[in-house]
Amino acid sequence: MDLNQIRDLIADDMKAVDACILELLSSPVVLINQLGHYIISGGGKRLRPMMVLLSAGVCGYQGRHHIELAAVIEFIHTATLLHDDVVDASELRRGRETANALFGNEASVLVGDYLYSRSFERLVAIGNMRAMQILSHTTSTIAEGEVMQLINCHDADTTEERYMHVIQSKTAKLFDAASRLGPVLAELPDPAEASLAAYGMHLGTAFQLIDDVMDYSSSSEEMGKNMGDDLAEGKPTLPLIHAMRVGNAEDAAVIREAIEQGGREHADRVLKVIQSTGSIDYTRQVAEAEAQRAVESLSVLPPSPHRDAMAALAHFSVGRVF
Repeated sequence: MDLNQIRDLIADDMKAVDACILELLSSPVVLINQLGHYIISGGGKRLRPMMVLLSAGVCGYQGRHHIELAAVIEFIHTATLLHDDVVDASELRRGRETANALFGNEASVLVGDYLYSRSFERLVAIGNMRAMQILSHTTSTIAEGEVMQLINCHDADTTEERYMHVIQSKTAKLFDAASRLGPVLAELPDPAEASLAAYGMHLGTAFQLIDDVMDYSSSSEEMGKNMGDDLAEGKPTLPLIHAMRVGNAEDAAVIREAIEQGGREHADRVLKVIQSTGSIDYTRQVAEAEAQRAVESLSVLPPSPHRDAMAALAHFSVGRVF
């Protein structure tokens, strides 16, 4: 099953999610409408709302709250992107100017706040206390992950363990939340929620690790952002951490200087080191292991097209080039 087949399986639900997103975006403040529509219509993969829909489907949920929760998940994700791009001073995302480059930092931060607020407003209207617990804890964890990443910037002594904790908090946690909402809505026993949460956490970790790989192995056109952005910001991602660990003293010195100083002037030397140390391959292997764990987490669920789609989504997360 490929990504198009997965989308076909949940096509009607995704149309309903899009309609819900437009409803939630509506505001009498023109700038909120303009900036909100700009970022939401930016051509993202919509993996997180897809995971809510697939999770609800695999659990046999028959109501409509999964539509609203998928929209809420997309709003939370979009708010994090708006804030991240301001923090990172990013100028390109999904092949277009970032909202902060186009509308300014102040507007991006405030509209991100609006999206968070609208998300929790809708959560209250849904009235599912467990869903509110999950998503309130998730947003706190994401914020903690972003702060930890900020602390790690330009720190060449960041360990693989510390880095994995960061990406599990800032990226994978929202995948975890999206996946566990299905059994919550279907009122399934705790083991189903735990299994689907593990699926989301492993898939989200794999997804972020492949983003790390692509920062050093894909073109700007493929990624939709500038190649080497992580390096320019002094972020010690897994390819760099591994290269420092297994490379010789000279290799480690190159990576250390690049992390501590940031910028792109070291890019060519860094790329040679991470290629010679097998660090891109190593990172991809870690991602593939995480994706396999995601698939294994689905084994407690009965066979169904939705379960097959979730397994395929895990494989897509590591096989993608964008």
